[in-house]
This record gives sequence, C-alpha cells and structure tokens, in this order.
Amino acid sequence: MGDIRHAVVLWGATGQAKVISEALRGTPFKIVALFDNRPVTSPWEHIPVGCGLEAFDQWLSRQANPRELYAAPAIGGANGKDRLYFLDFFAERGLRILSVRHRSAFVAEDAHIGEGCQILAQAAVCAFARLGRAVIANTASCIEHDCVVEDGAHIGPGAILAGEVRVGGNAFIGTGAVVLPRISIGENAVVGAGAVVTRDVPDGVTVIGNPARIHTKG
Repeated sequence: MGDIRHAVVLWGATGQAKVISEALRGTPFKIVALFDNRPVTSPWEHIPVGCGLEAFDQWLSRQANPRELYAAPAIGGANGKDRLYFLDFFAERGLRILSVRHRSAFVAEDAHIGEGCQILAQAAVCAFARLGRAVIANTASCIEHDCVVEDGAHIGPGAILAGEVRVGGNAFIGTGAVVLPRISIGENAVVGAGAVVTRDVPDGVTVIGNPARIHTKG
C-alpha cells in the first residue's frame, strides 16, 4: 500500500477498537484518535483517549481537514442503537463512515453490505445476503444465502444464520448460536450463546437453550 494512509477515529477504546485495529492491518487506514464515554486507558501508548462528546468536538475543531477523516463506532455487544447513533453523529460532522472487512472474511459478490458494517476475521456473508447499517458479523460467524440482517444487529462469534433468516434491528445473536432456515428474529431480541433457534423469536425477548425458549427471570 506504500505510504498512503487514511486517518481513522474510533468511538470506543476497548475490545472492539482492538478488533478493528487488527482488521485494518495491511490496509491504507490508520487509527489516529480514540474517544469513549468513560475515562479508559488506551490500548496503545501513542493514541490517547478523549472522554465525551464535547472532547470529540474540540478535537475535531483542531483538525486541518476533518472531511478527510474516516470514523467508526468501536462498540460491540447488544448495543446496536449506540452504533447507529454514532454513524449519524459522525455524518453530521462531515466525517466519512468507515466500513471494516477483515482480509480473511468472505463476502459474496451479490451480497449487499450497508454503511458502517464490520465483517471480522473468517466471517462469511453468503449469496444474496443483505446487511443493513452498522451490522457486526463477528469472528467466524456465518450469514447464509438470502438472509436479511437489519440495522444495528450483531451476529456474534461463531454464530450461524442458515438460509433465509431475518434478523431484526439491534438484535444480538450470541456466540455459537444457530438459527435454522427461514426463522425471524425480532427487533431488539437477544439469542443466548449456544442456543438453537427453531421458531420465530418476538421483538425484545431473550431466548436460550436447545431448542431456544424465552427466558424469564423467576
């Protein structure tokens, strides 16, 4: 790639920032600034962490070419609303939205990848799959043919969506979960780690187990 570098700023300075940094190795993109809602220690000594929205805006006002900056939310877990918030936050300030695709990931030519998605190591996004904005396809996850994953959803490490699955906005599919073909997962739903989903999941509930059932605290 020579000496070409595109400067990147991340909102979030913990685990997801580390994952994004590794995914950007060998690309023209370089992380130059980190921000977080909390006063956290930076993973890298040479990159300080700013705390809060005001600190971000102050930093941005000092940049010579802010419209040349790329930005991404480094926010994992079941926090799709936050990822979407920061996509709009960055866009309102004129920054370019960074989409992340790890060099070992597979994305079919006819798949559609929305703005600000993060497709991580060894993930597969297969034929005619459609990902909305700010979707995470985490390490070794599989999104099979004709799946629809709506804005802000997160497919966790090793999770498998069989063909024609629909995942609602801001839903979270936990590590190693399996969703059988043509199942629908509702908005803001959570599928627990290792669950096997054999029937549709309503909006806003958590399901666990094999077969997955709605989890109620008693």
